[in-house]
Amino acid sequence: MSLSPAPSAQPPADSLAAALLGLLELSGAGLTVKDATSGRYEQVNAVAERILGLTADTLLGRTDADVFGSSQAMALRAADQQTLAQRGEPSRAEHRLERPDGSRLDCHAVRSVVLDATGAPRWVVALWTDLSNERKRETQLQAALMQLEQQQQANHHLRREMQDHHVRDEATGLYQRMHFEEQLRRESDLSAREHREFALVTISIDGLDSFAEQRGQAARDRVIEALGRLLRANTRAMDSPCRLGTDRFSILLSGVGLATAHARMEGLRRQCAEHIVALSGQQLNFTVSMGVASYPHTAGTVEQLLRSSELALAQARERGGNRVVLASIQFEMN
Repeated sequence: MSLSPAPSAQPPADSLAAALLGLLELSGAGLTVKDATSGRYEQVNAVAERILGLTADTLLGRTDADVFGSSQAMALRAADQQTLAQRGEPSRAEHRLERPDGSRLDCHAVRSVVLDATGAPRWVVALWTDLSNERKRETQLQAALMQLEQQQQANHHLRREMQDHHVRDEATGLYQRMHFEEQLRRESDLSAREHREFALVTISIDGLDSFAEQRGQAARDRVIEALGRLLRANTRAMDSPCRLGTDRFSILLSGVGLATAHARMEGLRRQCAEHIVALSGQQLNFTVSMGVASYPHTAGTVEQLLRSSELALAQARERGGNRVVLASIQFEMN
């Protein structure tokens, strides 16, 4: 005895349609059904009413041109026509709806054509999704990313400030001795490896002690600050202007020979002599003495370079200050 499979029960069309409409409502999707020929609305669910900003009573039996502005109606009609041209292929589009109450809403629409028994287009069915929450999340994400980037930049600046606090003198903004010694070693190694020269300039403010006694500590500090600004303004990014002590300053001129270093320092010396420092209505003037040495012309080692630069500075001061003196050039005997 064979058993025949029981015929499958088909749900009534009305029950299936009702179930699908209920699922659409729960999923938050709006449904609109338009006549493919006239473009008149034939069915609208509650979600679509909220998205479009119009009630079903207002929409049913009317076209987009009846209920929306001309530009909005043209955009919606163009999307419908594109879907009709594709026949069986659904189309997707995003719209910024200009609703009758003046509000705007970003939404996404998926459209498809339903054919009648003859194969002719009967309806244009659209599922609408409100993109407000998605746009809000995108805006919040962008704001969070921007805030994170700003925080990273602030942390970077803070790290730089902390580093500068350790390597720069607060009064002048110049590098401190530790940085100077490190850069001097680096420059000497680089010059020895690549057979290039560099210059070392040692600087002191003429008569700084007597200047402080006659004009006061505030005047002394103001002159030191002014010299710091001039040193920073007259050096390149690869140079290292440093403050080595109370009245002792130095500049490492990377890749610069003795003649070029002398010309540049002579220009700086003139700027210092012509510079006016204002303090409590008074005009303060100062001069500097400089000793210039270079590697390898006046010294073959770092120690010799430091010593020859100091000797040249001493000679400048002995001659009355306000001058630049070059260290003696070494001559090798064959």
